[in-house]
Amino acid sequence: MTLTPTGDITGAAHARRSGVGAFNVVQLEHAEAIVAGAERAELPVVLQISENTARYHGGLAPVGLASLALARAARVPVAVHLDHAESAELVREAVELGFTSVMFDASKLPYEENVAATRAITEYCHRSGVWVEAELGEVGGKDGAHAPGVRTDPAEARAFTGATGVDALAVAVGSSHAMLTRDAVLDFVLIERLRAAVGVPLVLHGSSGVGDTDLAKAVAAGMTKVNISTHLNKLFTRTVRERLAAAPEVADPRKYLGPARAAVESEVARLIGVLHRD
Repeated sequence: MTLTPTGDITGAAHARRSGVGAFNVVQLEHAEAIVAGAERAELPVVLQISENTARYHGGLAPVGLASLALARAARVPVAVHLDHAESAELVREAVELGFTSVMFDASKLPYEENVAATRAITEYCHRSGVWVEAELGEVGGKDGAHAPGVRTDPAEARAFTGATGVDALAVAVGSSHAMLTRDAVLDFVLIERLRAAVGVPLVLHGSSGVGDTDLAKAVAAGMTKVNISTHLNKLFTRTVRERLAAAPEVADPRKYLGPARAAVESEVARLIGVLHRD
């Protein structure tokens, strides 16, 4: 199967008021597990690589090219997305490598500067057919830079998407990045208002802190792309710890990374099912 554009996956889900899972890749085992989970669920998925992960690997190409190869070989539609990029140079590299979408995060800037920077990135990406996600309203918990309690204003969101031409918008509705517990309180009325105000798909960041029931309710209210990272990392790490505790003499990383990969695969398949609405 060829690489599927993120816009195709997310646009189709948006049209039928369904949800699509977007899961973050930290290392090769994550990418393999996410693709295998999507294949098990027989549903599309988005592989996400953050700017922080690219930095960890010493550059975007190693983990990006591996993810692109897995996406192209998958039996279901798989897109590869650059997540939370604040660097225009990294966005350009992602486009050159073949990523089908980028999330450009200029939300720390004042509103007018955010608009100008995002519009420039969007114009560049659209020349290559690359889909652009942006953020407005500051999703909490990202590097301590976002104030708690901030919410995206629907009128401002409508103006922002119109001024920038972005294809999707990450909005602040009560979730927070890097949550270790699944007890975030979402504003479902606000999600409905944002869906009515904004013509592009809405993106829920910080979804690891949201329980299954509320994830499904968020999709029903109007969310389309649902980003999940920390929840899977917790599962991966817990499985590694359990395997090492059971066999402390083990030296072969495959003996503990393999089971962790399998655990993430199962959870991805389950979560994709939670988000999907027929």
